[in-house]
Amino acid sequence: MSKDLATTVIERQQWIEPAAEKTQSAIGDVFESAGHAGQSLRNFLHGTWLGHPIHPAITDVPVGSWTAAVVLDAFEEITGRSEFGRAADAGIAIGLAGAVASALTGIVDWQATDGRARKIGFAHGLLNTVGALLFTGSLIARRRNDRSVGRALSTLGYTVALGSAYLGGKLVFSEGIGTDHTIGQQFPEEFRPVMKDSELGEGDMRRVDVDGSRVLVAKRDGRVYAIAEVCSHLGGPLAEGKFEGCTVECPWHGSRFSIEDGSVMDGPATHPQPALEVRVRDGQIEVRTAS
Repeated sequence: MSKDLATTVIERQQWIEPAAEKTQSAIGDVFESAGHAGQSLRNFLHGTWLGHPIHPAITDVPVGSWTAAVVLDAFEEITGRSEFGRAADAGIAIGLAGAVASALTGIVDWQATDGRARKIGFAHGLLNTVGALLFTGSLIARRRNDRSVGRALSTLGYTVALGSAYLGGKLVFSEGIGTDHTIGQQFPEEFRPVMKDSELGEGDMRRVDVDGSRVLVAKRDGRVYAIAEVCSHLGGPLAEGKFEGCTVECPWHGSRFSIEDGSVMDGPATHPQPALEVRVRDGQIEVRTAS
């Protein structure tokens, strides 16, 4: 993973780690106190229903709206036409509404991170908050007919928002947040024996290596299943998690998957686990990529 000046500066801030840990714990407590409803809301905000994180899509609303507002402000300044200013005001208001939705989805995604990604994400969130406050101040100034202050605050807010967007890109492209961590796992096209059926007891699960890729095999009600063992969320080892019913829970951040088809039962994961075809022949469990 590459480092740059921004990442280096963030990593040197000793106060971020304890502040981030406390914030994550508080967020987790809020959702857990709501029980099943809290988990359902968290799944919705993660984007498990969509098949990929919802946060990156929503961020386009504030960034796009605020970009349009800055451009429209420039047109008003150049032409003196007030309709450009009114359109800029509307763009700021739409951006602020989008920022709220973006913050809600981003918070739940960030709550399931750790290490360097947690620190970068914390700084990303702080910059987003500062940017939103500056745009809020800008909108207030505009409605008081102090447009010069309003434009100055929105320009500053846009600069801060761009810095935050840069850190958001670092989270995705350098830290792999929101990406599918099963990508790159190659499974055999033809059935390949992985272990003896007698070695896998009822209710057991085991990690096996197939041509360099990790596969989780599990037995429930006498039937054997196989899915990718690397958690799609952040690469956690599913074989070290909990196997209950027909689901396996990642030990790192609690994502739950169906062992029958690899579908996501609970986030923070949004990408399903690749499911493999399984057969038992001559006492051997054999797997291959799903056709």
